[in-house]
Amino acid sequence: MQAKTYPRTIAITGESITFEGVVIEDGVEKAILKNNVKPNAGPPFHVHFLQDEGLTVRKGKLGYQVVGGKEKFAGPGESVQFDRGVGHRFWNAGDDNMECDGWIKPAHNIEYFLTGIYASMNKAGNPKGDLFDTAFLIRRYRKEFDMLVIPPFVKNIIMPLTVFIGKILGKYKHFKDAPPPAA
Repeated sequence: MQAKTYPRTIAITGESITFEGVVIEDGVEKAILKNNVKPNAGPPFHVHFLQDEGLTVRKGKLGYQVVGGKEKFAGPGESVQFDRGVGHRFWNAGDDNMECDGWIKPAHNIEYFLTGIYASMNKAGNPKGDLFDTAFLIRRYRKEFDMLVIPPFVKNIIMPLTVFIGKILGKYKHFKDAPPPAA
């Protein structure tokens, strides 16, 4: 596996994430990142089972929500934290680009997973991503991350079948160096 160089930016329509690096905090790797989000853009409901996530607004208006909770908002200088295991989403609730500083701890596979998901979406040209790549990533890292907008039937029946077919068709050569799941 290649050594990572920072900063490194990944982008999809409406959002970019720049990985600034990884620091050790209390003996644990913590991913440091920045994001830039266009108005009304942002990730759908998702959960990090093993990581906490924090965002501090530098510019713009952050909208955020945890599963079952009300929509809330934060402005420049304000911070929000999403605890591991809590489904959440966030978006740019303003009229101009929003910029945030962020972190995810412990880092585990967040950089690999998000890089793969963004590449899948860019490859397919849509937010659902490439069928085979998305199924592979969601299945491989299912104990670390979950996309709550994907119906359970799709995650538990369709995606495993898709991964099986993808293996037969040789669709996963570009994932040969994929790190093992953290859990």
